[in-house]
Amino acid sequence: MTPEGKAMSNIVVLGFGFMLMFTAFQTCGNIEQTVIKSLNNFTGSGYTSMSIIYGVFSASNMVAPSVVAVVGPQLSMFFSGLLYSAYIAVFIQPRQWSFYTASVLVGFGAAVLWTAQGNVLAINSTDTTIGRNSGIFWALLQFSLFFGNLYIYLAWHGHDHISEKDRQTVFITLTVISLVGCFLFFLIRKPDAAEPTPSEASEPVLPGESTDSTSISGPPRRSLWSQALDAFRKACKMFVTKEMMLLGMPIAYTGLALTFYSGVYGTCIGAMVRFGNDAKGLIGISGILIGVGEILGGGVFGILNGGNQLGRNPVVLLGLLVHYLAFYLIFLNISPDAPQAPEAGTNMQAYITPNVGVALFSSFLLGLGDSCFNTQLLSIIGFVFKEDSAPAFAVFKFIQSITAAVAFSYSNVLRLPWQLLLLVVTGFLGTLSFFTAEWLVIAKRRNTDFDRI
Repeated sequence: MTPEGKAMSNIVVLGFGFMLMFTAFQTCGNIEQTVIKSLNNFTGSGYTSMSIIYGVFSASNMVAPSVVAVVGPQLSMFFSGLLYSAYIAVFIQPRQWSFYTASVLVGFGAAVLWTAQGNVLAINSTDTTIGRNSGIFWALLQFSLFFGNLYIYLAWHGHDHISEKDRQTVFITLTVISLVGCFLFFLIRKPDAAEPTPSEASEPVLPGESTDSTSISGPPRRSLWSQALDAFRKACKMFVTKEMMLLGMPIAYTGLALTFYSGVYGTCIGAMVRFGNDAKGLIGISGILIGVGEILGGGVFGILNGGNQLGRNPVVLLGLLVHYLAFYLIFLNISPDAPQAPEAGTNMQAYITPNVGVALFSSFLLGLGDSCFNTQLLSIIGFVFKEDSAPAFAVFKFIQSITAAVAFSYSNVLRLPWQLLLLVVTGFLGTLSFFTAEWLVIAKRRNTDFDRI
């Protein structure tokens, strides 16, 4: 197989592994607050659990590059995936202590998983293929929203209460799906690099790739501690680079948006009594349409990125406008108290008669807008920080996860209109900041090309 073919194969395997894992995990996150409301003698909160996950996720991102540098991205993704599977399995027989303990563990696992993913994506891409590969990975990942939520719709269609048998059947199935995704990572092979960069020599691509310390021609192999410390220092230095400081605001916005579409909005739909007895089943349909939007955006703005002569800014602007339309429709259609409504739901009405079609169209818009932001962020970070990809993606996930943790915390108490207002303001500021970062990258690239003449 050619080096290009092997790299493409690795991207596809990476995407399928994440698709299966997050078919289970994102479906779990989408329904867990609704499931918890149906439990007797259980006082835990899905919002609190997700806040813990993303809080630990954010804190762990500063040490994740060190873990990936020592263990290698392949094993890092495998063991992190096992923690995701354990979190899902908790709902088979939920206990409050195991629920929150698993939340802490999966938060750490998430930091390692996404840092390793960014590393594998970067080392299997070039300057000309990073946009395409980001789109392929993103589209495959977002198929997880389609399959998992379709299963939820078929399993819970017509149910106004989630029974113990319903819950156990769903979560046993999701746990098995997650485990299959973990084992797929062992099919990723070491890419053939024509000219290794200094960063590639300093951190492992896959286990066992480091140069033998007894080699006569190569430099002596550094200790694992030295590699880990170097990765941590690079991650810290990333924070103060001009490009990363500018990208911080759009990354933060994606964290708030992630919380809203993955945890809050599905709960809101399920709480709307005026949607009828199928309200719980509509959570699955909403997730499917979010996934359709994500997949469409990943395909159009990621896979076809190579032919885009206008740069990344128009795609991000489109994402903002699409999200603004979604927020406006949700503001008009969904009850203000829906995020905090009890299991019985809410009979309140917003500004129009609640409409299922409008609610589901808003789901599609949420997914499409999110894909616009995330594909372009993956592209620009993979391009600017290709030589230090693991620390760069760790910083990306640190910022995204800490804002997601904050958002899940206020979702327990903040009514829907105020949550939407925060998204509107942060999205506007994030878009302006992304524009500035993109212009800076273009200017630097032009100067570099000029110097080569």
